[in-house]
Amino acid sequence: MKKKLSLLLSFWFITMIIIVGCSSNTASNGEKVENSKEDQLIIYTTIFPLQDFTKKIGGNHVLVESVFPPNADAHTYEPTTKQMVKMAEADLFIYTGIGLEGFAEKAHETLETENVKVIKASEGIELIKSNDEDEDEHADKHEDEHTHLDDLDPHVWLDPVLAVQLAENIKNALVELKPETRKDFEENFEQLKEQLNDLDQQFKDVVQNAERSEIIVSHAAYGYWENRYGIQQISISGLSPTNEPSQKELAEIIEFAQKHNLKYVIFEQNVSNNIANIVQSELGAEALTLHNLESITEEETKNGEDYFSLMKQNLETLKKALGR
Repeated sequence: MKKKLSLLLSFWFITMIIIVGCSSNTASNGEKVENSKEDQLIIYTTIFPLQDFTKKIGGNHVLVESVFPPNADAHTYEPTTKQMVKMAEADLFIYTGIGLEGFAEKAHETLETENVKVIKASEGIELIKSNDEDEDEHADKHEDEHTHLDDLDPHVWLDPVLAVQLAENIKNALVELKPETRKDFEENFEQLKEQLNDLDQQFKDVVQNAERSEIIVSHAAYGYWENRYGIQQISISGLSPTNEPSQKELAEIIEFAQKHNLKYVIFEQNVSNNIANIVQSELGAEALTLHNLESITEEETKNGEDYFSLMKQNLETLKKALGR
């Protein structure tokens, strides 16, 4: 199955190169990239925070689009050939570079041959290991070219302090591509940094005033909160939502929740988890939602949601789950 997927991806990338060679400045439908201006940088990103930070830092000097459709799962999404063609016409492609987006490493190599600047936004960030003792065992069962990253937590953007580094790497790339507007990029970055530092303090305040530190989550995406703020995530699935628990592990989760009187099971906005539903039913617990920010819905886009509005929603969920 993996070999077939790899062959398909290779076919997509080869097709892309052929098509791009015949249409250097047009989209796959033969039209110019929509709403672009000659002096704007055309940028594609993966997860929503990268898109949002790039817009905030770049301002009117950039046109930014995510390759992910609404509510996509970053762990499993694969771009279409049409999307790859558009990406090959861009000035910049930004992805995390930490094994989250399965297609991105191959895309990186291909896009650079088309003179697209590519950056890994997580450059310089030290990743933490999963707190799941069985994560290595899960990883061994999945034959994947990124298996060596399977025990490292890629969800760095959920930590406001580490998000500053993501934003700074984006800012540096924009300055390199458009040095004449360095001042604007620097000023916008400083404003974003101030907002992220304020968000960091809000997390500290919520945890400091909480009755407990444990939360039950459907997916182990919140290790950086544990590392930074002391929030203990009891995860039903591993770092990848496909890493499901054994019957023994499931029983231990339920026993732990009952012992600590945990009344909530926290789901995510873009990932369904049948096993988490079972845990919720067994405990008679209330369902809550955390937004992992990998992608957003069409409705959230229409409502003008950004990184900070979604993270503040997460803070409200934490207040309830932690018993503040």
